[in-house]
Amino acid sequence: MKISEAIKFCLQYQKANSKVNTVKNYEFLLGKFGNVYNDRELESITTEDVLSFLTDLSGGRKQNTKRGRYMTLSAFFNLIINTLQPDMKNPCQSPAARALFRKQKAHQWTILDKDTIDEAIYRTVLIRNRLMLELMAVGGMRISEVLGLRPIDINDRKLLLNEPKSGREKEVVFIPQKLCARLENYVRDQNLKAAQRIFPLSYAGARKVIVKTGICWALN
Repeated sequence: MKISEAIKFCLQYQKANSKVNTVKNYEFLLGKFGNVYNDRELESITTEDVLSFLTDLSGGRKQNTKRGRYMTLSAFFNLIINTLQPDMKNPCQSPAARALFRKQKAHQWTILDKDTIDEAIYRTVLIRNRLMLELMAVGGMRISEVLGLRPIDINDRKLLLNEPKSGREKEVVFIPQKLCARLENYVRDQNLKAAQRIFPLSYAGARKVIVKTGICWALN
């Protein structure tokens, strides 16, 4: 069986059985694979061919992207083996390939105690920066969520988050009454309109605020 025939079979199968994003991933990867090996016999593809193709395609990409493409290509070969050519070996399943495209190790976060965070906030003089730190530390908000806050999103102790990190359309965060009062006073003193951003910084600028405290948390 030629690569072109195997790709056609796989895409037909995915379109009938998989979600749209999965189909798009297969179309992208197998389209590139076909451009390189279209007229080759499927059985002639070696581990070296696979490594060469994936390295050229994903050079400079993050490890998760590289691994995702490797897994998709491996699944393509497994589908053909399981349905059409049971005697064939999967060229993706070699120690070298598995090692090169292994899963990235999970990042180990440093857990900070409350006193350390409180001290960092206390040392912060600029009220804008202090409010941002308090919203992250007390409200559990991320930088992107803090930067998206507008006066219209404040309802007493309740803050409405638009496009939160969770992926939901909206979320609600409750903050202490004293913090809410300071936030409302800041909005009033800055004469901010309802739809204006309370903290009109870029992500990079806000990140510098956090890094200067010596405590790098909630950076996503």
